[in-house]
Amino acid sequence: MKTILCAGALALAGMDAVAADSAVNVYGLVDVALVRETGGSGGDVTKLTSGVGAGSRLGFKGREELGDGLAAVFLLESGFQADTGALGQGGLLFGRQAYVGLQGGFGTLTAGRQYTPEYLTVVLADPFASGYAGDTKNLIAPTGNSASRMDNSLKYASPSVGGASAEIVYGAGEVAGADAAGRQFGGALDYNAGPLRVRLGYHDRNNDTATLKNTSHAKNTVLAAVYDFGIVKAHFAYGVDKGLNSSLLRNAANPYGRTGVPVASSDSRDVLVGATIPYGPHTWMASWIHKDDRGALDQDATQYALGYRYALSRRTELYAAIAHIVNRRGASYTVGSAIEGGTGNGAVDLGIRHAF
Repeated sequence: MKTILCAGALALAGMDAVAADSAVNVYGLVDVALVRETGGSGGDVTKLTSGVGAGSRLGFKGREELGDGLAAVFLLESGFQADTGALGQGGLLFGRQAYVGLQGGFGTLTAGRQYTPEYLTVVLADPFASGYAGDTKNLIAPTGNSASRMDNSLKYASPSVGGASAEIVYGAGEVAGADAAGRQFGGALDYNAGPLRVRLGYHDRNNDTATLKNTSHAKNTVLAAVYDFGIVKAHFAYGVDKGLNSSLLRNAANPYGRTGVPVASSDSRDVLVGATIPYGPHTWMASWIHKDDRGALDQDATQYALGYRYALSRRTELYAAIAHIVNRRGASYTVGSAIEGGTGNGAVDLGIRHAF
């Protein structure tokens, strides 16, 4: 009996030791809103939908200390539709993110499905944080080339030195007999000191397929800057999009800007000017985005957006947002949200989101 008790005590001690060196956190977010979309070809529509301010998700994040400052890290994040219970991101189990890697004094090296540095640059500049009706993806580059995430990718993020850091990512195309087809790479330089943060992001995608060769690359470059004046935070972005699929239409049939749909522009410039105004539990958001199409059709578009968030607690908020796009010379950009492309050039959101 004593032997059994001693063995049990040793097992518990071993479990405690493992727990001390590793940790797994379960987290999530549920976002649901009433949305009114206007200006669509099929008429106006009212819907109750999920992932408007931010995509609803369930995530698992872990870290194990390996010694000498080295740690193993992983993240598995599943997107879902809170209004129907369906999986998001086209039905992928962990469609939002799925990666594993090592972290230490050298920085962080991860492998899997991950956000691109260029998309994270755009998110930094967006007062709506790539969500709500004012989402930058309605007009700005990640709808086209990078589509915000990369599969089959290796990503390195450096440590911060004097407020400066860097990221670089490579994604294998994995096309048999054509190593370059579908291949992606990108990176970012980031400076964060005091009230100022500046970030330069870049992404390149090879548009070749197993049968289609020597197509032009889709290239997106974005410069983002945010300055916190205290009573107001100013946002700015300037983007350059070049090449096939560098800027795709984002609509209900193409919510993630994937290839295989009509190209909106192969040469454009994007400008964003915005503001975030926090006051206690209240936060106001505003942005103006202009897409300057440099193609032969000159199909420019301008988006105007306003939003408001009210924090009921640290984890729960109510929100409202409205946006309208002025399309010119046949352009057909639509107002979407964090995960949906929308059906028309206007939308109003009224929603709630809870983080856990």
